Amino acid sequence: MDSKGSQLLMIGPPGAGKSMLAQRLPALLPPLDAREALEISMVQSLAGELAGGAISRRRPFRNPHHSASMAALTGGGLRVKPGEVSLAHLGVLFLDELPEFQRAVLDSLRQPIETGEAVVARANAHVRYPARFQLVAAMNPCRCGYLSDPAQACGRAPKCALDYQSRISGPLFDRIDLRVEVPGVLAADLSLPPPAEGSRDVAVRVAKARDVQRQRFDGKGLRINAQAEGELLDEIATPEPAGQRLLTEAADQMRLTARGYHRVLRVARTIADLAGLERVMRPHIAEALSYRRIFSRQ
Repeated sequence: MDSKGSQLLMIGPPGAGKSMLAQRLPALLPPLDAREALEISMVQSLAGELAGGAISRRRPFRNPHHSASMAALTGGGLRVKPGEVSLAHLGVLFLDELPEFQRAVLDSLRQPIETGEAVVARANAHVRYPARFQLVAAMNPCRCGYLSDPAQACGRAPKCALDYQSRISGPLFDRIDLRVEVPGVLAADLSLPPPAEGSRDVAVRVAKARDVQRQRFDGKGLRINAQAEGELLDEIATPEPAGQRLLTEAADQMRLTARGYHRVLRVARTIADLAGLERVMRPHIAEALSYRRIFSRQ
């Protein structure tokens, strides 16, 4: 998991636990170092949200309502304050009910996702705020939420799903690395034993992977895989021959854009880091590609 890293979209019926999963994510991220804590506190101070003047040691988790304006999300106002994307700097920006946000507001996220900063334009000046956040979004598969539920089947499928999902523009959708379907929770699921790997175990693996990335980019001005581009990305993420063949074939079949192709490489590199492997292999490419599939609309 990366701050200003892999963007995540969860899609599933109401009550599947999407919001709960999003709220747990910051706890899996490594603790803030001194520089990161200072960066976050400076943004909070500019926004008037620094509690008691104390430096924050917690990664932000911002959860704006879907009625939020563009200025509220990306920054603005009479005194040009930082918006939610900057208040989520080095943390998580959670957008629940993603298609319910105004389309223009959602599209305003495209620039900060790419550059890691929010630019607020005024007649005499441009104000820039840091905005290296991880976007985590959640949505129902259609307006009623029960597209694939046999007991409460959507009566307007597939048009209901097509209309609802098309509220998210193609360019924004292309910037989402991980698209995960979250199935509904059954009563029988509640009595299952706990998973073999708990949250603490996952947090340890994430911390180790982050340490690997920190060493990899030492002296290069970068922190994480998600920031690597061009020749550097080729150097650290070019897969072994079988993985490269799979990626090339899939890029053609899935009609990946250049942005999508590079995002698959970054995600695969992170998957390999989480597995403790130096080389990106075919299974890492396959997993990264599986996260870019289009959701079912039937």
